[in-house]
Amino acid sequence: MSTLEDQHYINLIIQGDHNAFAVLVNRYKDMIFSLALKMVKNREEAEEVSQDTFIKIYNSISKFKGDSKFSTWSYKIAYNTSLDRLKKNNKEKNIISIDAFSTHLIKTMDNALSALEDKERKQTIQNCLNLLPSNENFLLTLFYFDEKNIEEIGKIMNISANNAKVKLFRSRQKLAVILKKQLEPEILEYYERER
Repeated sequence: MSTLEDQHYINLIIQGDHNAFAVLVNRYKDMIFSLALKMVKNREEAEEVSQDTFIKIYNSISKFKGDSKFSTWSYKIAYNTSLDRLKKNNKEKNIISIDAFSTHLIKTMDNALSALEDKERKQTIQNCLNLLPSNENFLLTLFYFDEKNIEEIGKIMNISANNAKVKLFRSRQKLAVILKKQLEPEILEYYERER
C-alpha cells in the first residue's frame, strides 16, 4: 500500500471514476473499522462510524493534499467521526486512576507479557486496552499495533507531537495499572523474585 498507489486512485476519483473509490475502501475498511470499534466500543456503532468516515472521505477527497499519508488522513477522519459519535451518545466510562503506578510497574509488566505466548499476550493486551477510555485505547493502538509514529499520531488526533508523546506516556501508565491487576499473580510474583 504505497502512497503513490493511493494517489493514483485518488486522482481517478477526482476525475470522476467513482469505481476507483472501492479500491480505497477495500484497502482501509478493516483498519478504519477496528479504530472505530476501539473508540465507540460497539460493533453496530463502529460500522456506522466506518460508513460515515468513508462518506466523509469521499466527499472531501479533493481536499487531500498529500501532506501526509492517505492512511494518516483517513485515520484522522475516522478519529473525528468517532469522537462526534461519542459526544452524541455521551458514552465515556471506565476511567482508571494511575495512583497505583510506579516506574517499576512498566518493567514488570513488560517482563510478564514476554512470558506469555504471543497469541495469549495479544489477547491480554487487547482486553486491557478495552478497559481504557476510548481516546487512550485509540492512541495506544495507533502506536503499538498500527506502528504510527508520534508525528502521525499527532496529525490523526489533531494535537502536537509533544502532546501526543505526553498522552502516550500517561496512557501507558494507565495500561500498566490495568495489566498489573489483570495478569496472573504468579507471573508477577516470579518477576518480583527475579529482580
